[in-house]
Amino acid sequence: MNKSSSKKNNFIFQAGLLAAAGIIVKIIGILYRAPLVMIIGDEGNGYYNTAYNIYTIILMISTYSIPAAISKVMAAKLGLNEYRNAFRLFIGALVYVLVMGLAGCSVCFFFADSLVGPSSAQVLKYFAPTIFFSGFLGTFRGFFQAQHTMVYTSVSQIIEQIFNAAVSIGAALIFTRSLRGLDETVIAIGGAKGSALGTGAGVVSALVFMLVIYLIKRKGIKDKVKNDPTENILKPTEVAGMIFGMVTPVLLSTCIYNLSSVTNLKLYQELSMAFKGYTEKMATYGYGLFSGKSTQIVNIPIALAAAMSSAIIPAVSRTHERGEYEEGRQKIAMATKATMLIAIPCAFGLFALARSITVILYPQPDTVEMVASMIRVLSVTVIFYCLSTLSNGTLQGTGHVHIPVINAAVALVAQSVVATLLILFTNLDLYAICISTIVYSGLMCVLNGHALKKKCGYKQEYIRTFILPITASLWMGILAFLTNKVITWVFRLFDPSVGTGLWGMRNAISLIICVIVSVLFYAVLILHYGVATKEELLAMPKGGTIVKICVKLHLLKDEDIITRRRKGRNKD
Repeated sequence: MNKSSSKKNNFIFQAGLLAAAGIIVKIIGILYRAPLVMIIGDEGNGYYNTAYNIYTIILMISTYSIPAAISKVMAAKLGLNEYRNAFRLFIGALVYVLVMGLAGCSVCFFFADSLVGPSSAQVLKYFAPTIFFSGFLGTFRGFFQAQHTMVYTSVSQIIEQIFNAAVSIGAALIFTRSLRGLDETVIAIGGAKGSALGTGAGVVSALVFMLVIYLIKRKGIKDKVKNDPTENILKPTEVAGMIFGMVTPVLLSTCIYNLSSVTNLKLYQELSMAFKGYTEKMATYGYGLFSGKSTQIVNIPIALAAAMSSAIIPAVSRTHERGEYEEGRQKIAMATKATMLIAIPCAFGLFALARSITVILYPQPDTVEMVASMIRVLSVTVIFYCLSTLSNGTLQGTGHVHIPVINAAVALVAQSVVATLLILFTNLDLYAICISTIVYSGLMCVLNGHALKKKCGYKQEYIRTFILPITASLWMGILAFLTNKVITWVFRLFDPSVGTGLWGMRNAISLIICVIVSVLFYAVLILHYGVATKEELLAMPKGGTIVKICVKLHLLKDEDIITRRRKGRNKD
């Protein structure tokens, strides 16, 4: 692959690094959540997730959108080699998060009782300081992302999650043990508070890392700014206008996009208590199963789309600023295909192995079947959310920042109507929320896809991006399901108690074997179908090694041969 091509595909490599970090972060999150739930219980988990959802909304309104916004506006200036203007935008962003972070922190603390129930309000107050520090962390991440460097963001995410996990478990243990002998609800709230402290500890540790990196790079940054010959320097009012002009629509889009979970929470709790006779404890406990367990597992592969979206915003922004629209469309196609190659098999794998995954991660006997069933229903949202998240970033990167806002609002209304009707007039209970989530994510895909075609002239390729990966994933899912059954049957020949002990190591061994076999089988099918090309594989992290292995195993098809065959079929 030539240098030009390598440079064009660099964002796929960077997205791969960010995606790998995101998936590691999600896995750490899942692994620590299991013992944490055992410490604080499902009731404490419910209080934590209720407070966390509101905290997330306040965070989004105040500072959450700053990484995407700052990476977009800075990338546009860096694409024109305007280093002084890019640095001014960075300083402006720091001022913005200082003001907005303080405001968000104050709202979270002083208005907690008005935002959630009395029990969850105590937990929400512990989230308040995190909002202030998150803004600065996001700004530094956006600063480096604008320069097509995802390594520091990736490392900081892993550091954040490690500290989050350690402090959450440690603080939850200390809080719950200090409250022994008191009411169960008091203990549950105390454990949830400890978990909230862990979130803040993670953010602060990641911010310290990013500050150290910035200090190391500061001399090089200042030299570029000093030697920049740009004459048209942005005035403070122009800097503010650009930041607010980009932050506001991104903020609204992200906020509405993530209001889905908060809306589901409010609808489920309020309607269940008003019309189904649920108490606050029952409604919070139930939603905790959906948000704190099922959704946590389903969200693991969605980290890929978030990473790809973060990478594509500055990449597409630069091409759009230079008028290189065809190259921009090529980047969109590459990002979509790379995302679907992972998202689709993940969805099928979650459906096939839902119970085994739940048994290992959340082994509470009373809730295993319910959580596994919800994972199966939600598995399709992996594909929908990955697509809509990526298309959101693409539209923002090309300057159509208002479109995701409108689409998210339309999808949110549709979701709310469906959720309300299903909760009121059916006995689906938590499955009503699962179905409304599918409606929301699916509608976002359709609306964003239409917008990309209309505004960017982007025509989606379907065969190699969707049809063939779905075909391969279907066979992979069947193999995973059968492999799991066979391994369990073999274990039972030697020990009839297998399957009754939810903490058994055999479940973990079976799942690991199933995943390894399924991934290898899927990779072989994808290469056999000619879905992944040599150029695309080389663009991935360790792509050269992957290509060498594929060539040795005779799994990689020659792109020239595929092209000649297609031309031959077209002539016929």
